[in-house]
Amino acid sequence: MRRPRRTAAGVVLAAGTLLVAGLQTATADAAPVATTNASDTVHTAAASTAAQQKIRDFWTPERMRAATPLDVRVTAPATPAPRHAGAPSVVAPTAPSAGTRSFPQAGGAWSGGGAVVKTSGRVFFTFQGRNASCSGDAITSQNRSTVITAGHCVKYQGAWHTNWTFVPGYQDGQTPYGTWTAAKTASTPQWVASEDMNFDVGMAVVAPLDGKRLAEVVGAQGLQFNGAYNQSMYAFGFPAAAPYDGKKLIYCSGKTTKDFLITKDHGLACNMTGGSSGGPWFASFDEATGAGVQASVNSFGYTFLPNTMFGPYFGAEVKSLYEQTAATRL
Repeated sequence: MRRPRRTAAGVVLAAGTLLVAGLQTATADAAPVATTNASDTVHTAAASTAAQQKIRDFWTPERMRAATPLDVRVTAPATPAPRHAGAPSVVAPTAPSAGTRSFPQAGGAWSGGGAVVKTSGRVFFTFQGRNASCSGDAITSQNRSTVITAGHCVKYQGAWHTNWTFVPGYQDGQTPYGTWTAAKTASTPQWVASEDMNFDVGMAVVAPLDGKRLAEVVGAQGLQFNGAYNQSMYAFGFPAAAPYDGKKLIYCSGKTTKDFLITKDHGLACNMTGGSSGGPWFASFDEATGAGVQASVNSFGYTFLPNTMFGPYFGAEVKSLYEQTAATRL
């Protein structure tokens, strides 16, 4: 961990101590990389069936309960990277092989059921020798094995996380749909090179389990690229820092805004805490079916702007990452 230094604006990743009231200026520098080749954006996590089983065995219910959110602080870039325009596009959701709600600022437990209960889950991994957690979501893909999360939930401070596992439908240490080990993890070139908050998106290709692929068991949500700002969205995750405990799927919903400070991210009134990083944001979300098109992930919050979550814009760069990852075969 690098020595903290002072910075003008505190930014805290959602995997860490999120949305602390008041300005906190002690941050840790990200580990920059001068250049990033396309091959550098994909990491082989657990290639063999033996390695994958070893990781599944590692994540006992007790280790899952004890995993803590990363306490991560980064220095925001002085100038955000330019956003490349593109035509809006949508990837349709995949079915498994199966009233009006208020718009809360405080996150509430999701009781609506539907697809989101199965496609969303907790992400577990080892970072700098300790076990940590994030959130993720199963998405439609050619390989039927792709999970989307935040970039810092697959790689941080120059190192790819180890023991990477996705648990859809997690319930207090229980794994109703199995424990899915990543064969490969990936992130955007911008995140890999310099941990640019505009591109804090990660993905994983998980190995088959008991002869089945992830989407065949839990289904998969669709995706939206180059969509609009200022639209109604639902955000989901498994926050594990107080006042939450990581045991339940939590959601916030409302009309998004565009970050007016540093990034070009979406913003949403929400008080989800550490561990919610990587949880899905849905546009066109249907409460009756629990399905939507995913347009962002939980990423970070400004320490001086409590009760607001930010998530990266899914533009051409994220679409390229998706197309590369979704086509990856095991």
